[in-house]
Amino acid sequence: MNVRTYLDTTMRDFVLVTCEHGGNEIPADHAALFRGWEPVLDSHRGFDRGALAMARDLADAFDAPLVVSTTSRLLIDLNRSLTNPRVWSSASRTLCAADKARIVQAHYAPYRQRAEAWVHEGVSAGCRVVHLSSHSFTPVLDGQVRTADAGLLYDPARAGEVELAARWKAALVERHPVLRVRRNYPYAGKNDGLTASLRRRYPSDRYVGIELELNQALVVEGAQRWQDIRALIVASLQAALH
Repeated sequence: MNVRTYLDTTMRDFVLVTCEHGGNEIPADHAALFRGWEPVLDSHRGFDRGALAMARDLADAFDAPLVVSTTSRLLIDLNRSLTNPRVWSSASRTLCAADKARIVQAHYAPYRQRAEAWVHEGVSAGCRVVHLSSHSFTPVLDGQVRTADAGLLYDPARAGEVELAARWKAALVERHPVLRVRRNYPYAGKNDGLTASLRRRYPSDRYVGIELELNQALVVEGAQRWQDIRALIVASLQAALH
């Protein structure tokens, strides 16, 4: 589906869903680098547990394009700028420049280009692009308990993002009053990331980037509560956008 087809079937904003940390796969040509790393790959260091399921539900609900990666961020972090030292993990940081360049060309550049192409096409078609980036966070980090079930990350300097985050939070709380929803928590929405890079290219009335962060304590594969939370997230965003 392209943007023109999408516009023929809906009057909504053009929604794009991405998931930068959807899996913990390591390409075969780099498997030796991660030998013995299986427990780390299966942890939050390896991927955002639950983020891919949430991204798929959002894309299905809005009939939106979905850009995902299931390659572990321990190889290269698709949500970091290439100038950010944390784009490489302690395993991949030691690779030579040529190997890093090959990883960028094979994994990082194609992913970024797919996401950016959808935004460009939407903006060019006269839409306001609402970009939802699906992530998750650990319940406890460095001994500190995170005090939220869901976080909505955005840039406070961009009015469209402020408004949508406020409406989305209100819709969530209305439907589930005990759900702890916080804005720009557990991270600051204007930090380095895919949404931040796209904000530099598009004005606030044409691009709205929200990172959805869900507490991994909610993620129990196959559990009814986890399915209900995802349905709640979708329904609340539908209400916020309409």
